Amino acid sequence: ENRPIPEPGPNEVLLRMHSVGICGSDVHYWQHGRIGDFVVKDPMVLGHEASGTVVKVGSGVTHLKPGDRVAIEPGVPREVDEFCKTGRYNLSPTIFFCATPPDDGNLCRYYKHSASYCYKLPDNVTFEEGALIEPLSVGIHACKRAGVTLGSKVFVSGSGPIGLVNVIVAKMMGAAAVVVTDLSASRLQKAKEVGADFTIQVKNETPKEVASKVESVLGCMPEITVECTGVQACIQTGIYATRSGGTLVLVGLGPEMVTVPIVNAAVREVDIRGIFRYCNTWPVAIALLASKRINVKPLVTHRFPLEKALEAFETTKRGEGVKVMLKCDPTDQSP
Repeated sequence: ENRPIPEPGPNEVLLRMHSVGICGSDVHYWQHGRIGDFVVKDPMVLGHEASGTVVKVGSGVTHLKPGDRVAIEPGVPREVDEFCKTGRYNLSPTIFFCATPPDDGNLCRYYKHSASYCYKLPDNVTFEEGALIEPLSVGIHACKRAGVTLGSKVFVSGSGPIGLVNVIVAKMMGAAAVVVTDLSASRLQKAKEVGADFTIQVKNETPKEVASKVESVLGCMPEITVECTGVQACIQTGIYATRSGGTLVLVGLGPEMVTVPIVNAAVREVDIRGIFRYCNTWPVAIALLASKRINVKPLVTHRFPLEKALEAFETTKRGEGVKVMLKCDPTDQSP
């Protein structure tokens, strides 16, 4: 609240922030001060799922003007390296990323960002939808890496926000059937709401037993599994469940070392792929939202003003609802 309003550089814009979603990583940094090798050493502003209004543009910015509503892509390459040249800028080792130490996020009133990574929102796309493009992008990138196409049978492991966006995107990309597993009945109900064809509530079954249930409800083994929990048993399930010659995409991040039946995957030619965030997804997501081909509005279950940020983080920490959204502009009266 007391920080000075930043001045944008030549290729930056100053934004008055509007909607910022809380991610599990934000809560993890708040609670534990680190994720893997990323350690919080100094005070850090959280938030990376965001939208806002342009209030000032740098001298070199031509595609945006004050008053434009924009969605913010939080990852900005600092240099044009080999990864940028091949279009995979998310893999650049020196990338700036909101709310990843030591880079500040955008859960604040005013924030400056690279203009090239701010995308104008059409009039029929809300600020909240703009903020949801960030988690939605994980689904777009994961389903692209997985090769989801017309008629695909897909297994999504985990029904949190990232599992749900993968359901939405897989269905939009032509998946014929999507089955979702989770421990929580309420989260599986939400999966049904956003388009899942089948849901399985996991209790204390073994990975092989869960894989068998997936095959049973689909009527076949899925060609594609998208693992969104990072839990060892779920990764094991993903390998056992995926059809020979199929693809398992690992989205959820768990412990650094995991024991998995790698030989089972190898001899059945199950490709195991990772994803790191996303790249080149904002224009795609905006086009899908503007054309109403997808609906992400059901994902937002709680809303708080910025003054109640602590309450919002506590709500997320308790696992209530799906996506908690903070509204940073106190003058805005929209729902």
